Amino acid sequence: MKYQSDCFVPGKDVEPEQVGAGVTRQILGFDDSILMARAAFSDGSIGYVHSHPHSQVTYVESGVFDFTIGSETRRLKSGDGTYIPPGIDHGAVCVEAGVLLDVFSPIREDFLEERKA
Repeated sequence: MKYQSDCFVPGKDVEPEQVGAGVTRQILGFDDSILMARAAFSDGSIGYVHSHPHSQVTYVESGVFDFTIGSETRRLKSGDGTYIPPGIDHGAVCVEAGVLLDVFSPIREDFLEERKA
C-alpha cells in the first residue's frame, strides 16, 4: 500500500491546515482507496465550485450550508448528507459556521501533497 494513516487518529493531534479564507481541514484517516477529512467553515466562507475524479460523500456535522451539485442548489444543515459523483461540479457556501466531514474514494493524493508543501 502506498498510503496509509495510523489506525487511530485523534483529532486533537491533527493540526488544522488553512485551505481557504475561513476554511480549515484536518485529514483524519486514509489509505490508497479512501480518505476522510474534517472541514471547518466560518460564516460566509466558500468552498468554491470545482470537480475531481473521486466519489465524495459529505456529512454536515454542524452549521448550515448552501450546497450546489451540478446545476442544483439546496440548503443543508446538521445531520444532512450528500453524494457527489466523480467529475461533477460542486461547491458550498457556509450560511452559519459549521463543520463538514468529507469522505473520498479513491484517496485525494493532492490533499496529502498539499500538506508536504
